[in-house]
Amino acid sequence: MTTSAATDSPPATRPWWQRVRTYRLLWAIGLVVFVLDQITKIAIAAKLPYPTYGWPGAITVIDGFFYLVHVGNTGAAWSLLAGKSLFLAVLAGLTLGAIYVWRRHLGLKQRPVQIAFGLLCGGIVGNLVDRLIHGHVIDFIDLHFGSYVYPTFNVADCGICIGVGIYVIHSLREPAPENEIN
Repeated sequence: MTTSAATDSPPATRPWWQRVRTYRLLWAIGLVVFVLDQITKIAIAAKLPYPTYGWPGAITVIDGFFYLVHVGNTGAAWSLLAGKSLFLAVLAGLTLGAIYVWRRHLGLKQRPVQIAFGLLCGGIVGNLVDRLIHGHVIDFIDLHFGSYVYPTFNVADCGICIGVGIYVIHSLREPAPENEIN
């Protein structure tokens, strides 16, 4: 019994730059979110002393609704796991690793999924950098709805929440395969 050379040879692998290029939308969005997050945090740290929450010191953007403050969060969203910054930094690293390992199963070649994970990864890296440098995440967007004060957040948090939302909606819709990026 003879076998052809084509079936015996290992599958051809593309050069690394072609594999990276496949995810160029994810990389671009992730980089934009990360850079915007870090620039806004640097600007807040330069303008407001730490911690600045409420009066005096907060910058009023829209009176009674939108303020800029400078606070630190050692927890996750809504200060869950407060004081566990190292654990959350390790979890962020593991999450990024898991996204890389399971990228094919997550459908990362599809445009909406690359947008979602670009937002998500840019946000994860932005908050991870804060945890590693400051020991906490810098939050500065402070919204008030009457007597309710929404938990303070940042650009990275926006990227994470919007990215997760896009991925959930996309997953529920079961998109057609023609949305894949080649």
